[in-house]
Parts: sequence; structure tokens; C-alpha cells
Amino acid sequence: MTNAWYEEVEATTRITQGDMILNCPLIAWSVEPFQLSGRNEAEVLRSRTNAVQADVVVMTQACDLEYEKVSNVVLCAHVSLVEHHEIWAEELNSKGHNPTDRAWRRYCEDIRDGYVWNLTILNAGSGESLTNENRIVDFHEIYTVPRDFLELLLSQRQELRLRLLPPYREHLSQAFARFFMRVGLPMGVDTAW
Repeated sequence: MTNAWYEEVEATTRITQGDMILNCPLIAWSVEPFQLSGRNEAEVLRSRTNAVQADVVVMTQACDLEYEKVSNVVLCAHVSLVEHHEIWAEELNSKGHNPTDRAWRRYCEDIRDGYVWNLTILNAGSGESLTNENRIVDFHEIYTVPRDFLELLLSQRQELRLRLLPPYREHLSQAFARFFMRVGLPMGVDTAW
């Protein structure tokens, strides 16, 4: 069964915004406190990186990828709705709250309607041979990977991938933009030039 949200693309198809990449290798930062005194700052940063893998979606604008205006690709992690439910319930339990079915439905509706600023939900869908369930995209952790590395990785894996179609990829991009535009200035710009 196909779905208007996605199309299936070949491994050698150039990446674009909305591509769903599974088990993508990424560099993440360690959460340990930093100690800089008397140490080379670049070495401190280098020592704090961890290699991880996650399911990600390409967030870099399609036009920037098409016209090769960027050398690094911006990615955000996504997890299945089932996996996110487990994380949500665990968090509520740790705070002494009861994760009810009603609360979960309300929470999912809030994500869908854009009230949870750091998350968005993607519809379940499929291509001719690939299927995925509803996915939660999290904008809290933003990754970058060199474009050349990502395209080589996908080409070597020789696996089909799902790609969000317009207008759904633009809707994802809009949710990402809302995450960044939450800014209130305490005072306006001084116009006395």
C-alpha cells in the first residue's frame, strides 16, 4: 500500500530534504562537565565526542542540496511512535505521574498540532517495498554529517529509502523553523543610527 506522504528512492539517488536514513552514524557530544583549566580547548572538544547511530531525517533545504551550496547536511533524529511512548511513560513515572491512555492521546494531539515546540509527528506510510509507522522527530539534538560521507554511505549500503514528499517535507521544515523562532527581545533595536 502506498501513501501520499512518501516515495521510495534508490540508494544512488542524491539526498534531499525529507530523506529518511536509518542507522546513520553520527557524532554526539558527551554530557560530562567540561574542565578547561590549562588544557587545549580543541583537544577538550575532540575528547568529548562519541560515535552513535540513529534514524534521522534530512533537514537541509532541498535547494541547497540540489545546487551544492552546502558541504554538511543537517539531520534530526526520529523514533517510532511506540518507542516514543515508552520514553514518555518512563519520564512521567520518574516524576511520579500516571501515564494514562487519555494523557498519551492528548500529548500526541499536542505534538500533531504544533504545541510541543521541540517535536513533530510524521504520518505512517510506505513505498512499494518499505513501510514505516508514525515517527516522532526531535529537534533537541541537531546533527551534521559531511554530505560526501552521507552519499557514499547510502550508495555503499545499496538500500532503498523513504523520502517525504511535498508538502509534507515543507511542513516538517516549518515545524523545525518554529523550534528556532521562539525568540522574544527584552527591548527593541535602537534605531538611532
